[in-house]
Amino acid sequence: MLFWSVFVTGILADQGVKAWVRDAIPQQGSLGGKPWPGIFEITLTYNEGIAFGMFQGAGVFMSPVALIIAGMAAVHSHRHASEPKLLHWTMGLFAAGAIGNLIDRLAFGKVTDMFWFRLINFPVFNVADSLITVGTFLLILTAFLNPSDEKKPVLAEPERDQDSN
Repeated sequence: MLFWSVFVTGILADQGVKAWVRDAIPQQGSLGGKPWPGIFEITLTYNEGIAFGMFQGAGVFMSPVALIIAGMAAVHSHRHASEPKLLHWTMGLFAAGAIGNLIDRLAFGKVTDMFWFRLINFPVFNVADSLITVGTFLLILTAFLNPSDEKKPVLAEPERDQDSN
């Protein structure tokens, strides 16, 4: 249930922010440097590629990848229901981010981006990208908090006297 809550909430947040930005800002415009001019600004851009604007025009080929990511995350969460909640949060974030950008690709042929860390000229991104990034961070955190159950090295047994055999 946690997976589905995170998944649906993530998609609604992503699509809600994207719709607001498309409505509030003229084509390829900005909110006049708001909220923090020169540091962090809301600006409307479109990405027809993949992450960080790479492979412009090839974003449509990401559609199957998005479906695979979301499907695998849902299946993994379902099959590992007894795992810690952090895992289900992580899977929900991955799936919501993938589907959030997929919705844009299918509806508009491009992904709506709006957040710009202008101070460091970081590529413009959106809520779905943030969900995937936070999911990645949580996955790494989960790996450190829950190391695998691989057998740990066994200490050498003390030598026994031959008489005790």
